[in-house]
Amino acid sequence: MSEHYYSKKPQTESKPRQWKFTLLGHTFLFETDSGVFSKSEVDFGSRVLIETFQLPEIEGAILDVGCGYGPIGLSIAKQNPDRTIYMMDINERAVALANKNAQINGVQNVRIFESDGLAAVGEELPIAAILTNPPIRAGKDTVFKFYDGAFEKLTVGGELWVVIQKKQGAPSTVNHLEEKFAEVEIVEKKKGYWIIRAKK
Repeated sequence: MSEHYYSKKPQTESKPRQWKFTLLGHTFLFETDSGVFSKSEVDFGSRVLIETFQLPEIEGAILDVGCGYGPIGLSIAKQNPDRTIYMMDINERAVALANKNAQINGVQNVRIFESDGLAAVGEELPIAAILTNPPIRAGKDTVFKFYDGAFEKLTVGGELWVVIQKKQGAPSTVNHLEEKFAEVEIVEKKKGYWIIRAKK
């Protein structure tokens, strides 16, 4: 299998770069690198997810799974300073960058760690919401296994928020989620990207 950003240890030569981007009214300075999604700007799908996401009414942790260098989790954390956002990625380089970007931008209400999907998330943590821009290149089985794991981990009433392009499997994602979750809703469609909210 050729390397992609769903690799634990990216072999691509490190070429870090920095740029500024405004999310939810806050201007961030992000550092990214090769071997991490996405390296030149906040990708459109993540931006739509960030702008569309609404905190669920129930208490509990907010998770950004497959956080990359951190735009989703850090922007949600900056907007909601009273909530702790847990950010995780299988990619070691991404986790290091997310930690660095949290420091650069003064975001303290985050916990960032390495995890293959939700594997490192303990059962004792009540989870109100999980956000993800799933690693499509890792394959459908990997992505669907993650959806199933999210269902198991979420508190009753908790929500999974997914951004996915229609052409990359949004309809099959909806069908799969409807087999498990109590409510599944397409809350936004923009330029081929769907934002799907699934409530347990």
